[in-house]
Amino acid sequence: MKTTSTRRTASHTRSKHANSLPAKSLPGRRPSRGRIIASALAYLITFVILLPLLWIMLLSFQTDENILAHPFSLSDLSLDNYREALETLDLMVMYKNTLILAVFSVTIGLVISYMAAFALTRMVFRSGRRGVQNTTRCYFLAGLAVPVYILLFPVYRLDIALGVFGTHFALILPYIAVSIPFNILLLTGFLREFPEEVEQAAVIDGVGLWSMAWKVVFPLMRPVIATLAILNVIYVWNEFPFAVTLINKPEMTTISLGISQFQGVYSVNYGAMMASATLVLIPQLVIYAVFQRQVIAGMTAGAIR
Repeated sequence: MKTTSTRRTASHTRSKHANSLPAKSLPGRRPSRGRIIASALAYLITFVILLPLLWIMLLSFQTDENILAHPFSLSDLSLDNYREALETLDLMVMYKNTLILAVFSVTIGLVISYMAAFALTRMVFRSGRRGVQNTTRCYFLAGLAVPVYILLFPVYRLDIALGVFGTHFALILPYIAVSIPFNILLLTGFLREFPEEVEQAAVIDGVGLWSMAWKVVFPLMRPVIATLAILNVIYVWNEFPFAVTLINKPEMTTISLGISQFQGVYSVNYGAMMASATLVLIPQLVIYAVFQRQVIAGMTAGAIR
């Protein structure tokens, strides 16, 4: 009996010791062929996406002659293009104008979009049917199919009629309108998968509709709100058609509009244009690098319940 119990104790000790071994001592599995192919494709797609950005940065250090004759040359690199870009462009004024447009248009657009999405997914009209909500949602989403260039002339006439042509409001209003369809698309998709138990508990506690929308539901939508805020800021940062049509004052120039100053009627300063484009791209890359997790979390929010 003593021998049997001793063997059991020894085997139990060996099994416990084996389970406590670090994972590195265990033989690792070889990656499957599908995983290797997927990784190779991911690296290839990343390289294809980064290649134009790297090429723009390379061209920003070259002269116009090298850009036209030897665009991939690594000789005669200098910082003259950056000096010319900084001397020609008033970057502080451009950053200030772009920041004002981004703060006001993104904030107002998100508030309007959230209120509309909450009404489309939570409120029921007197008819008691969901057809009205679905029709209204499709109406908003139809704005995604309207090209920006079709809106230029109507918005131009509207700004003149309102007396805001050449001001910040001339761009804030169309930026808000253009951002609403995409915002509603993401917000309604998230709200449809939002757990109803949270709202039911709030109703039992006596929470009103306004408090439920802004104090209960809205704080739980931070991933989607952060994603939309980042994407809308990037859109305002890069937007050009509205800016070149509705701005006629040098002191109102935005970042994207400032790059076009290096393009004349009969000539183009390619080097300075590439340098200014690099100065515009760097803040965007920093924003994506810092907030990439929020963007991914917001785009996948509501996909898994």
